[in-house]
Parts: sequence; structure tokens; C-alpha cells
Amino acid sequence: MKKSQPEQNSLGFASSDLGITNVEKYEFEPIKGYPMLNWRGKRPFNSTQFYPAQLKEIHGEEVDGWRNKIFWGDNLQVMSHLLKEFRGKVDLIYIDPPFDSKADYRKRVEFQSTKAEGLSSSFEEKQYGDIWTNDEYLQFMHERLVMARELLSTKGSFILHCDWHKVHHLRCLADEIFGAHRFRNEIAWCYGGGGAPKTEYPCKHDNLLWYTASADWTFHKQFRPYSEGTTQRGLTEVKGENYTLNDEGAMLNDWWSESEVQKILSPTAYENLKYPTQKPEGLLKRIISGHSNPGDIIFDCFMGSGTTQAVAMKLGRRFIGADINLGAIQTTTKRLIKAASELRQMPLGGGGALFTGFEIYNVNQYDIFRNPIQARDLLIEALEIQKLEFNTVFDGEKDGRMIKIMPVNRIATRADLNELIAGFDYKSWERKQNESPNRPVEKIALVCMGHEPDLAAQLELAAKPFKIDVEVVDILRDKANLEFKRDSEAKITTKNGELRVEMFYPMNLLQKLSLQKDTVEDWRELVESILIDWNYDGAVLQPAVVDIPGRNELVKGAYKIPEDAGTIRVKITDLLSESWEGIVSHGN
Repeated sequence: MKKSQPEQNSLGFASSDLGITNVEKYEFEPIKGYPMLNWRGKRPFNSTQFYPAQLKEIHGEEVDGWRNKIFWGDNLQVMSHLLKEFRGKVDLIYIDPPFDSKADYRKRVEFQSTKAEGLSSSFEEKQYGDIWTNDEYLQFMHERLVMARELLSTKGSFILHCDWHKVHHLRCLADEIFGAHRFRNEIAWCYGGGGAPKTEYPCKHDNLLWYTASADWTFHKQFRPYSEGTTQRGLTEVKGENYTLNDEGAMLNDWWSESEVQKILSPTAYENLKYPTQKPEGLLKRIISGHSNPGDIIFDCFMGSGTTQAVAMKLGRRFIGADINLGAIQTTTKRLIKAASELRQMPLGGGGALFTGFEIYNVNQYDIFRNPIQARDLLIEALEIQKLEFNTVFDGEKDGRMIKIMPVNRIATRADLNELIAGFDYKSWERKQNESPNRPVEKIALVCMGHEPDLAAQLELAAKPFKIDVEVVDILRDKANLEFKRDSEAKITTKNGELRVEMFYPMNLLQKLSLQKDTVEDWRELVESILIDWNYDGAVLQPAVVDIPGRNELVKGAYKIPEDAGTIRVKITDLLSESWEGIVSHGN
């Protein structure tokens, strides 16, 4: 870099260069003797842009001017949004990202009839995939680690949860981004259970990589109970020597194997939400207690079932969470409502404030698709694309262009083009070029929800020496008026001062359960929760009624309308975590 600049970080560029909006880019000379992880298609990440967030729901009250925050959206966009307010203000970041495990993770959805004992139907719904092609996983993690570093406070810690699949790559990557001198520990979280392979050692631990933002970080010693017959530091008593035991127990080492942080939650455990890869609260209690103080801000951008957020709330920390999966947002919301209710019923202790209120946001209008897995078919229908059933490269054709639908609910990147590039038909292109040398050999349209600015140019470059014509269709910008079908139907009445849900039919769920409307004896068996805002302001749901039944219970379905009720809005969420929302008319 030729111009003078502020102090550089380990990547070689000043932290001030990573701006909220696109900024001037520089070429830096490699730092001699500094190892860096490289992969095919590695792209520098030194700028981002601000993404708007829409406040959708408010639960609970502010405490000391703060209400916790949950974001539904691509966590890269969420962190880009957070930079504006929270750069350098997050005290602990814990992430449990995909492991590149080459597996899809599914949640079992069960419909249990109350009319006939033992009558049930169930299916598995995909929650998220962990299958990556080529090196797109490394680019994905690279960009998110850079953003995490920018959010950390000077006393902050970053803890990355991974396993044998990619721990060797991720440590090199984190060394490069945070600086190898900021690495503090690698903790092995050991566990038992499960089967054992015949030809290799069983994999029975996960890895926690701990980095800090500076040389001055928050850390509180953690202890475990002494095992029987041991003395201080876990040593067996030596004849002629006396040891004084610490009342708190033995200090933790860099391997954790105690039963309270077991790998797999018992199927009947109180905290088990049957969410794929859910982590036990004991593990997060240990991490949050050891690396933060009451009132600190905790951030987890791969939120899942909300274990980090629930434990942070119970320990008096403030928190921010994010996930791209709608099921994670609904599961976490239910969990936090329940945790907040239980905490409010407990006697006040001396541990400081409890931050039980939270807000739910969408980033970049992510409520367009309630179920991203169905997005491809919805887009094909809404954009009037001719579907190609047997083409493994393109999704359809329209107006002479081959259509490729990019991953939805996040910005499309160069890495998302790899599958398309691998499927290029060069033999056909060579024939077309010989026939018409001055015309493009292919016209392609990429359909996406936000994209890197040079996406079309990147695809055209990859096709050289052939000439292709690439158009990018951004449905958030170019097709903002598209309307997509809604799968749920509801009938709600108000009479004699009571709001009553007469019927609710989530059509997508019924289809998956192979049920017809007239075969559902009680619509409540299909419902996960009902929220009611008696005075809806037209923008943000602030529910006064939160009807979330316990296990083996159903929602009430009938609710007394308060005398001061104004505009009433109802949100009904089904077993797939898909929601119907609507305004209900009522007489004064």
C-alpha cells in the first residue's frame, strides 16, 4: 500500500478500511514469513455494505435502555448491518457454524392426534444443509470471521466451535484473520456414546478455538467438582505432604469431559428441543461465565435453537443472535419467552440486571420466503419460467435465456457460481461459436436476492474464451412487487368480547402430513403458537397474548378481548415454523 495509513492488523489492511459501505480497495504486499491459508478462488474481503433491518416483533421491556436482538437473515448481511452500531462493542462471540460434515440436518415434525390414542403422523423436515462444493466453505467462513473480528471489543473473546472435519483449516484461517499471537487455547470437549468404527479411532471430541481481540481480555477461572480421592490440582495424595483443596473445585484444563456438558442431550431432557446439533446449556454456561461479565454483549450468528441466547439471558448478559433458518428463529423465540417468564418468577438476587426483553428483526426483507426450500418452485411460478425437469445445470428457460436460481435468503457470491461453471457445455458452445462467431454462445439469467456487484462479470470471465451474455435479476430490487402464494388459511371471529380462532389450515403442512382439511379433527393439533397484539401499530407485533402450549398440550384458541383493544393482529405458527398473520376486525 503506497499511501500512509493507520496501524495495520494481521491481514495487512487497516481496520478503518473495512467500512460500512463499499470503500477504495488496495493491493498489499504479502507480509514476509507470515503463513496464510490459500484455496482455489480465494477472494479478499475488505469491504461490505450496509443492509437494512425491519423490526417485526417486540417481546418484553427494555432494561437500562437495552432490549436483546434476534435477526432472521444471512449472517454476513446481519453483521454488515450491526457494524454501524456495534463495531468494537461485542464482548464475546461464540459460533457453532457448519462443520462441512457432508450431511443434511433434519428435524422430525410430529402430529399427535388427541382423538385417538397412539394415532400420529410424522415426517422429517430439512433444517439446513452442510454439504459444500470445492472450497466454498473456506470462503464462507473467511468472510464471516473477518466480520466477527470487526465487531469484537478490545477485551473481547472469539470462540469457534468445530470438529475434525475442518479444524486444521479453520485454525490457520483464524490465525490469519485474528493474528496467531491472539490465539489463547484449543479446548477439547470430550464425550462418549454412539457407535465405534472398526478400522479407526472413534471421533469423540469437538474443538473450541479461542482467540482474543487484544492482549487484555476478560477471563474468569472455571472449576469442576473434585473426583473422589483426589486433592488439590487433581493429584493423588502423596504420603507426608498436605494439600488444601479449593472450595470451588479443581480448575478446568483444556479438555472438558464432565457429564454436565455431555455431547448428546437426553431425549427427555428438560432443555431438549429436538433441534439438529443442539448444544447443552452446561457447555454455554461454562463458556459465557468464563469469558464475559454481567451486562456484556454476547453474539452468536449461527444461533440454531438459541442455547447461547437462553444461557446469556439467565446469566444476566445482553445478547444478539442471528440465523438464516426460519425454524431457528421460531424455536429460539419460544425458548426465550419461556426462559424470560421463568426468570421473572424467581426472586431477585445480587447478580445485577436480567435482560429478558428481546426484539426480532428481518434483514434485507427475508420474509419473502417463509420456507426457503420451496423458493425455487415459487420463483419459477412467479417469474413465469418454463421449468426444466431434467437439466442438472439450469432451472428453467425464459425469453431465450437459460435461468439459474441462486441460493435464496442471502446474497449471491462468486462461490455460488462454481456449480454452474462446472456444468458449462463447452462442446455445444464451440459448435455455436463456429456457426455464429459474433454472437454469444449462451444467454444466462441469474435470479438472486442481492448479489456481489461483479457477479455477472465473474461468470463471463469464467466462460472465456467463449462469449456469454449474463443478466442478473435481483428480486429484492428488480422484482420487488412480486407476490408469492400463501399456504395457510385461517378464520378468526370476535363475539361477546372474545376472540376465537374457528379454523386454521396450514396447507403446506397438511400436504406433508398427507392430510386433507376435512380429515383434521382439531386444527389446534397443527399449531405451535398463537401471538396476539391487541393494539397493533401497523408495523411491529407486540404480543400481549403469548399462547405457547407445553408438551402434550394444545393452544387455547379463544381469548378475552381487553376493553382498550384497538387494531388486533394475530400470528399463528404451525409445526413447520411457518406463520399466518392477519388483522382481525372487531366491534367496540
